[in-house]
Amino acid sequence: MKLKYVGESFGVDSLTNGKIYEATEENEMMYRVIDDSGEDYLYSKTNPAPLDGSSKGGKWEIVEK
Repeated sequence: MKLKYVGESFGVDSLTNGKIYEATEENEMMYRVIDDSGEDYLYSKTNPAPLDGSSKGGKWEIVEK
């Protein structure tokens, strides 16, 4: 699936506003996303944001299932 991240960009190797990412659905609360680092990480479906609270995060828009 492809997801577009809409929100505050955070980290050099994390998520960038407006960028489309490859992802899979991990469970009812999380997506597994290949982020800017090139590695796959778990991100919240409702508010993808860094765990340290350094960004308010954003939301996902499904581009392709």
